[in-house]
Amino acid sequence: MFTSAPPDVDLALVGGGGAASLVLAALDRHGVRDLRIAVVDPVHRRGQDRTWAFWDRPGGDLDPLLAASWHQVEVVTTAGRRVLDLAPLRYAMLRSGPVYDRAAEAERRLGVRRIVAPVDALHDDGSQVTVRVGEGGQVLRAAWVLDSRPRPPRRPGRTNWLQHFRGWWLESGVPVFDPARAVLMDFRTPQPARGVSFGYVLPVDDRHALVEYTEFSPDLLTGPGYDAALAGYRDLLGLEPARLTVREVENGVIPMTDGPFDARPSPRVVRLGTAGGATRPSTGFTFSAMHRQAEQVARALAAGRPPVPGPAYPRRHRWMDAVALRALDAGAVAGPDFFDRLFARNPAERVLRFLDGATTPVEEFAVMSSTRLPPMIAATAGDAVARLRDRLGPARRPAPRGGTTGSARPSG
Repeated sequence: MFTSAPPDVDLALVGGGGAASLVLAALDRHGVRDLRIAVVDPVHRRGQDRTWAFWDRPGGDLDPLLAASWHQVEVVTTAGRRVLDLAPLRYAMLRSGPVYDRAAEAERRLGVRRIVAPVDALHDDGSQVTVRVGEGGQVLRAAWVLDSRPRPPRRPGRTNWLQHFRGWWLESGVPVFDPARAVLMDFRTPQPARGVSFGYVLPVDDRHALVEYTEFSPDLLTGPGYDAALAGYRDLLGLEPARLTVREVENGVIPMTDGPFDARPSPRVVRLGTAGGATRPSTGFTFSAMHRQAEQVARALAAGRPPVPGPAYPRRHRWMDAVALRALDAGAVAGPDFFDRLFARNPAERVLRFLDGATTPVEEFAVMSSTRLPPMIAATAGDAVARLRDRLGPARRPAPRGGTTGSARPSG
C-alpha cells in the first residue's frame, strides 16, 4: 500500500509578518522546544515597517516592547473634547521592530528553518500539507500550516468598506505634544460624502508623535489626497509646519466587511491575522485578536493539541458589526455621532471590551442601546432580508479590496 513520505517539519508558518512573529514568540515563551518549524516568506522582515495600536491590561508579555502607553485618551467632536479614563485598561502603541527582533531571537532558540521565497500552492491531503515554494518547485511537507498571508473573504460581503490611512511620524523642535494622553478619535476632520473620517495622535514624548488621518469608506484617496488631509489635520491641531520634521510615513488599507473569512480552509491549514478573521469589521482593529490567536496556538502545541485557535470574535459580534456597517453605509447614522454616543453613554472600559469581543450579552445590550435605535432597527431588518436573499440565491457582488500594510490600526 502506498504511504506518503513523512513531514519535513511539524509546523510551517506561511507568511512571516506580525502574526507569524507573535506565534514564534509565544512558542518560545511557552517552552515549546520539540517541534520542527519552518517560516516561508519572500521577505525577511526587520525594522519599523508598521505600528500597531491596541488596548490591554498592563503586565503582559508585550510590556517591554511598547513604544508608549496611555491610561487616558481623548475623543473629539465638533461639540467638544471628551477625556476617557481607560482603567483598568490602557491604550498601547507597539512598533514592529521590537516584535521582529523578539521573533528572531525565538527563531534561534527554536531552531527554525527559514525559507525566503513565495509559496505557490498548498495541498492538504488530510494527513499533511505539501507546500510548493518558489519558481524552482521546491516542496516542503508539513504536518500543519499556519497561513497569515492576506486573503479575501470566502464570499463578498453585503457591505464592503476599507479602513485606509496615512500617518506622519513627526518631530518637533519644541515641546508640543502631551505624552500623558493619546487622541483616539478626532472627528473634526472634514467628513467624506460616504463614510467616516478622523485624525488621531499617539505621542511618544512631548516632541515626537504619530499623527494620522483615517477614513472608513468604500474608496481610497490618492497619495496627494492623504497628504492634504494630514496637512489639514496638522493645522487643525495648531502645529506649526516650520517647526516640524516628518521622520517616517506609514500607510495602510484594512478590509471592513461582513464577508466571512475562512479561518480553516482545509483540515491542516489554519489562517491567522486578517485572513483568519482577526480584523474587527466595524473598526479595523486587528492586533488584540491576532495576539490571542498566537497565544492559543502556542498553548495548544505545548499541550500536544492541534494548533487551532478559537473564533476571533463571537458570532453575535460579527452580526452586530454587519448591522453597524449597513447603517453607516446607508448613511442612516453619522459615524462621529455613532462613536461619540458609544463613549458618552458607557464606561470607556466597557466599550473597549465590546470592540474586543469580550463583553457579556447584558453589556452588549447596554452598548447597542446607546446608539440611535430607529436607524439600527432598520439596519437590522435590512440585514435579515439580505441574509434570507443570500440563502435563496446569492447575488454576485464586487469583491472587497483590502489587505494590510504599515498599519497603525493593527494589522495581520
